[in-house]
Amino acid sequence: MTATPVLQCRGLGKRYSPAGVALLDDINLELHAGEYLAIMGESGVGKSTLLNLLAGLEQPSAGQVILDGTDLGALDDDTATLLRRRHVLPYLSVGQNVALPLDLLGTPMPERGERTRAMLAAVGLETLGARMPRELSGGETQRIAIARALVHRPRLVLADEPTGNLDPRNAAQTLELLRSQVKAQAGAGILITHSRAAADTADRILVLDARGLHAFANG
Repeated sequence: MTATPVLQCRGLGKRYSPAGVALLDDINLELHAGEYLAIMGESGVGKSTLLNLLAGLEQPSAGQVILDGTDLGALDDDTATLLRRRHVLPYLSVGQNVALPLDLLGTPMPERGERTRAMLAAVGLETLGARMPRELSGGETQRIAIARALVHRPRLVLADEPTGNLDPRNAAQTLELLRSQVKAQAGAGILITHSRAAADTADRILVLDARGLHAFANG
């Protein structure tokens, strides 16, 4: 029996006025647990809009986004917010506190501390828990962001150009860390990127363009 996908898109479309040209049209996608996917595309093709739709931050004009069997479009605002806290990180961004997602979810203090320490150790920053973000290097900041993204064990991680401001060495380390931690937690991940080198760290690559979302064709 085939496992239910973590994420499904069915005929997903987005336009910003009833008569406007569709930015996204008939996007179909399945993502299973343990799968790490890269989506590439030129600026302006709708990559960030697609990410917002997958995260439930925008409503589609057509189609469905289904997360773990739940249609995001059928949820009221409060339920959708709670689901995002538990399952989805829309973007990897600098966190003031790795434990914040656990706090928002009401995780008991002893478990919160244990999981935070374990996550910091997993990203190699167990000695930096007391530092302020301004005291961190770019690479350390990005690893802290990944720790915050994954500490609550989300089923789906969406990362929009997470290494755009890093040097090649830190970028490579960050991409490997993101991939390995998504896999270790049996989640699923989507990486949005312009970089072919970054996309090559994924299990498969899709391209978003005027024709829609399709498999990357090398050469």
